[in-house]
Amino acid sequence: MQQQIHQRLDEIIAYCLHDSGPTSFLDFEKTLLGHLLSLGCLLIQLFLQARHARLDLTAWTQTRGYRVSDKAAPRTLKTSCGEVTYQRAYLVPRHGGGPGVHPLDVVLGLTRDAYSPLVIGWFCRLATRVSFQIASGLGEMFLGSAPPASAIDEWVLGLARPAYVYLSDGPLPEGDGDVLVIEIDGKAVPTATDQEMARRRKPRARCEKGCKCQRHRGRAKRQRRGRKKRRKKGDKSKNGRSATLVVMYTLRRGEDGRLHGPCNKKVFGTFGSRKSAMEWARTQATRRGFPPGTDKTVQIVIDGELCLEQRLRRLFRKAILTLDVRHAQEKLWEVGRLFYPEGGAELSCWVEELEELLYKGHVRALLQRLEQELRGVSLRGPGTKEKRKVLEQVIAYLEARVKLMDYGRLRKEDLVIASGVVEGAARYVVGERMDNSGMRWIEERAEAMLLLRCIEVNGDWEAFMKWSQEQRTQELERGQIVQIRSKTPTQLPEAA
Repeated sequence: MQQQIHQRLDEIIAYCLHDSGPTSFLDFEKTLLGHLLSLGCLLIQLFLQARHARLDLTAWTQTRGYRVSDKAAPRTLKTSCGEVTYQRAYLVPRHGGGPGVHPLDVVLGLTRDAYSPLVIGWFCRLATRVSFQIASGLGEMFLGSAPPASAIDEWVLGLARPAYVYLSDGPLPEGDGDVLVIEIDGKAVPTATDQEMARRRKPRARCEKGCKCQRHRGRAKRQRRGRKKRRKKGDKSKNGRSATLVVMYTLRRGEDGRLHGPCNKKVFGTFGSRKSAMEWARTQATRRGFPPGTDKTVQIVIDGELCLEQRLRRLFRKAILTLDVRHAQEKLWEVGRLFYPEGGAELSCWVEELEELLYKGHVRALLQRLEQELRGVSLRGPGTKEKRKVLEQVIAYLEARVKLMDYGRLRKEDLVIASGVVEGAARYVVGERMDNSGMRWIEERAEAMLLLRCIEVNGDWEAFMKWSQEQRTQELERGQIVQIRSKTPTQLPEAA
């Protein structure tokens, strides 16, 4: 094997020095890449043969009750350089049944997947950014060969099994600040309807005779399915399931007295119950040095949902709960459009005057202004019923959330008054990957993708892959059958 490697390396050097070689650098680089990949396959084979030759089976045959069944069981592994065939010993239990083991695979942490862990990690990481089909196409483009989209989908399901555990119990960031900020929001993704699921699960129709080209095959399929129900104008509804997103970060007070950050921002999302997401936030806050009863400042910014506020107050009794100021501003604009035309200067002036009261924390004075506007609306007349209804709803909304709107004090203390960080996370983490045209998700499969995407966005992918590889190696050492690829969707987390 070493002779083959030296010979291949000499061939590559000769190719680079040959006078009759390619004149175009593009052609040279393409050919060189193929040579380097073949050299890489030989080096991988050399590594595997050397480790197999040095492997001591005594511990397996004498203390763990195995016997050698095959000294040279072949295996083909698809690596980053290409397909590599190697041989390793196969052991079976000496007494009784049970699965056999390949000690070399156990030592190297190789699962029963046909691809190496590095390649699986590459494609799963790519799948957190683009669709499975595009990830497969990009692999074909750059590596020359790639697994099918269905395999990447099943790798994501398998790799997401330990993802929730990692996000909950993984290593903590270092150098946190003085103030913990938690922002919570939701984002819906399109899920498959009951009719779509029934159509997927029924037996496939037999292939019809005749033309099999894509054009006529699609036409025949549409005729069997019938016409799609036409949507009404402006109808953008979707059969969506909302994911709860939690963004947690800290702020550090500087010498100028202001809070700087964010520090160690982490995003977590789940399609499970909202209660489970809040319990995750409570656990992580404790792990990061902000336990219940702490004297440190903890601030939670929410969208104003009252049941969410009540649950958070039970979990974070001393936290500062804040309504996202943008939600309050939207209510003011909603009222202003009742009296002034859209886009006019009068509307802007009216709203800005009330926004000044809002930012100063004079919520009671703001409510008095709105009540004054309500009393000024006539009981009769065109459009007055709608004006009174909207005004009453806005007043009731703000009245129920006065305690969450102390923006004057928050601004003096340089705390957070808007949930822009979690709004951006909802758009980026969920929207850009899982809410694209034509996508339909099953909740448990969407959960797997969301967990891995959170890990990738948090910048923890390499650490997660190392951690999960250690978990799989421990399972292999216990004699278990380990395979990353799975068809079983991720279980949604349940609240304690």
